Amino acid sequence: MAGRANIPTNSSALIAIIADEDTVTGFLLAGVGNVDLRKKTNYLIVDNKTTVRQIEDAFKEFTTREDIAIVLISQYVANMIRFLVDGYNKPVPAILEIPSKDHPYDPAHDSVLSRVKYLFSAESVASDRR
Repeated sequence: MAGRANIPTNSSALIAIIADEDTVTGFLLAGVGNVDLRKKTNYLIVDNKTTVRQIEDAFKEFTTREDIAIVLISQYVANMIRFLVDGYNKPVPAILEIPSKDHPYDPAHDSVLSRVKYLFSAESVASDRR
């Protein structure tokens, strides 16, 4: 089909995580963690020593890796690199913003939710014209 993105069907697709230590640890305990032969991980633990540049680099790496299907990012971390998150428009890997223990979820800052709202408002305007 023209215009559709090719979604890899590899059975070993990974979930990447960019979040605080508690959130990443929880996902690692659930079995999400991976370290490849080059010692590359599929997670970044963000603390007060992590620079915005490191977060940007991890986001860019995770969104370009062929073996990652979903990138989970804590919303407060996503706010630090909002221009990258909002500018990302590929279907795979999907970017999902999640809450963290110390920072509650704010739907007003969620880029996926704002895109869905935009699509539904555009559809409702189009359906009113019929």
